[in-house]
Amino acid sequence: MKPKRKMSSGGGSASGGKSRDLEFLFEIGSLRNIPRAWVQHLGVPVASNLEHMMRVVFLALLITRREGKGDESTIIRMALVHDLAETRTADLAYVHKVYADTHDLRAAHDLFSGTSFIDLEAIHTRYKKRDSIEAKIVKDADNLDIDLELKELEEQGHKLPTKWRAMRKFVRDKKLYTKTAKKIWDELQKANVARWHMEANKWKKIPSAGK
Repeated sequence: MKPKRKMSSGGGSASGGKSRDLEFLFEIGSLRNIPRAWVQHLGVPVASNLEHMMRVVFLALLITRREGKGDESTIIRMALVHDLAETRTADLAYVHKVYADTHDLRAAHDLFSGTSFIDLEAIHTRYKKRDSIEAKIVKDADNLDIDLELKELEEQGHKLPTKWRAMRKFVRDKKLYTKTAKKIWDELQKANVARWHMEANKWKKIPSAGK
């Protein structure tokens, strides 16, 4: 059995007050520079970690409201921190995870230590345990954002989303926790990516446009 590794302070400690607040903000900003792992498989630019996390927040809230379960305050905080540890572990795709393992909880501990956000470590741990409805909803949102982005890539003529459809159907059937997430996945297969802006354009919204 391997000996347990001692938690490091990450440049500060929980008792160090707010000494690392600015370091924390700079570290979060660095997420924009971390490539999403599936860039390797797609060969095209995809949303950054920061962009991904933004939509996950709203996806998680959507699931919560449709499902009628979960605490929204917890959902928001959990969605905001669900991938933060990747500032230290990077992002691993499904191929990488066959061979590599990351110490997400240790990374999160070091990330939050010595900051005003030390309380968020517990939220991150709850997410990783997947033993609460909030954690399951946020994980569903994390998965569904992939399908949203695949739909956007399909609109651009990319072929890989079609090749991935069977695998994503497996995720829908076996990996999504909530009935609401499964229903959103089904809706997404028929969704029109361009509808939101085609219906909101000036020719439909402003009768006098062009005169």
